Amino acid sequence: MPIRRQTRREIPALKIKQWLPRWDRFDFSAAQRRRKPQPYFFVFSMDAHELRLLAGVNIRTRTAPGVDTGIQRRHEEDRSLEIARYVRNGYPFSILSEARREEPGNEILRKPGWLPTAIVVNILTASDRRHGNKVNPDDLVVPLERKDGTCSIQLPVRFARDSWTRSGYPPIEVIDGQHRLFAFDPKASEHFDLPVVAFFGLDISWQAYLFWIINIKPKKINPSLAYDLYPLLRTEDWLDISDQFGVYRETRAQELVELQWSYPKSAWYQRIDMTGDRGRGVVSQASFVRSLLATIIKRWEGRGVSVGGLFGGPLPDSDDPLGWSRPQQAAFVILFWQLVRDAIADSSARWARSLRDAEGEDKLADPAFFGRHTLLNQDQGVRVALHALNDLTFLLSGKLNLQAWTFDKENDPTDIEVVTLAIQSLRKQTVARYCAKLAADLASFDWRSANAPRLTEQQHRQKLVYRGSGGYRALRIDLLRHLALSKDTAIRTAAKKVQARMRAERT
Repeated sequence: MPIRRQTRREIPALKIKQWLPRWDRFDFSAAQRRRKPQPYFFVFSMDAHELRLLAGVNIRTRTAPGVDTGIQRRHEEDRSLEIARYVRNGYPFSILSEARREEPGNEILRKPGWLPTAIVVNILTASDRRHGNKVNPDDLVVPLERKDGTCSIQLPVRFARDSWTRSGYPPIEVIDGQHRLFAFDPKASEHFDLPVVAFFGLDISWQAYLFWIINIKPKKINPSLAYDLYPLLRTEDWLDISDQFGVYRETRAQELVELQWSYPKSAWYQRIDMTGDRGRGVVSQASFVRSLLATIIKRWEGRGVSVGGLFGGPLPDSDDPLGWSRPQQAAFVILFWQLVRDAIADSSARWARSLRDAEGEDKLADPAFFGRHTLLNQDQGVRVALHALNDLTFLLSGKLNLQAWTFDKENDPTDIEVVTLAIQSLRKQTVARYCAKLAADLASFDWRSANAPRLTEQQHRQKLVYRGSGGYRALRIDLLRHLALSKDTAIRTAAKKVQARMRAERT
């Protein structure tokens, strides 16, 4: 359908060329969502309220169109409200309490609320697709260059701030500046111009790159926070080989371990050695971090990766990573270990009874889970149990409808409150029922270590294999063999698929 330019309002713009000839030799791949960019971008001024309409930044619901390719996925309402107060009255009046704002003596604190920093956006082309969606031709925003060298940005057909509604997918994607845009109500009467830097047809991977450069490389925000703000960064191969990205993943792993240790209802509450004291008979923080990095936060593809990390990259048959925030990720891991602990406590399996008989019954610290002779209280057992959780859940992600779980309580006062709410929400999801079945299957596996009492000679020799660096794989293979006999069809099928992938990995 031809673009009807005669009914389009125009905004004057500057075309900025930033391209060096040597960049032509760089790696550009449409398959990796980083096709070659245009050698220029545009700079212009635009009314903030109108830009908000065009940018379509209202994407808190993850099932909304464009949510998985929108740059800033989680909106912090309090932050935008603070910016709105700043725009109206400047600083420090904007941070005063409502009561103090009413005090006559504080009128002197009012100042102009300038926002001189540019909003960075991407203008979608007619051929760009997001989850199979294109921008309606009449809704396109079109850069135009004239013969005399002047440029303009043509707004959608019949665009008007008070009456326009887009027909489908938004024509502009926000790369940086969502919270500033949310500070402006499209229905407000004021006019407030914002400087805008606009790329045209910029592929998603390059948007991730820009987000990293603007927000993370200069250390303006915690790298772990980017794990939530822009999950696509988890899939970038250029970050896999940088020191910063190692810290980025490790920071999230440490946060998840810290929450397991500090959350009062966690199976691991104050039962992780957070300070490195030897001889305490509990798993160390370093071991837990390494186990998370090797399982649910590991790279999603590459040499030696037979099954991707659930929190580390795109899910099977999807271009998008799992968009869970830190509270959701913490809730998932904590609930899993709660279910495993409870399933073992309820178990009358011979291996569990043997440990209880040898070490004594303890309702608060079941020897089958917390004892000296159970692998679940050792590095090998923790990692292999997390492998089972990650690998099977990763392969069943579509069936479990993981992407559908939304949780919008990120801004509650403390992590403990947030995690509690997240766990309550998670328990209502299909994946929680699946985790309970997986936990029951794990409880029926023999987790005794090689030095456990009352082992037969054959059992002792078998469990000696679990020691050393090769023990992780041996234990993982044996656990998968056990899970492949599960009564649950989904778990049984997924375990067999993991077995096949591990065999293929060795060939």
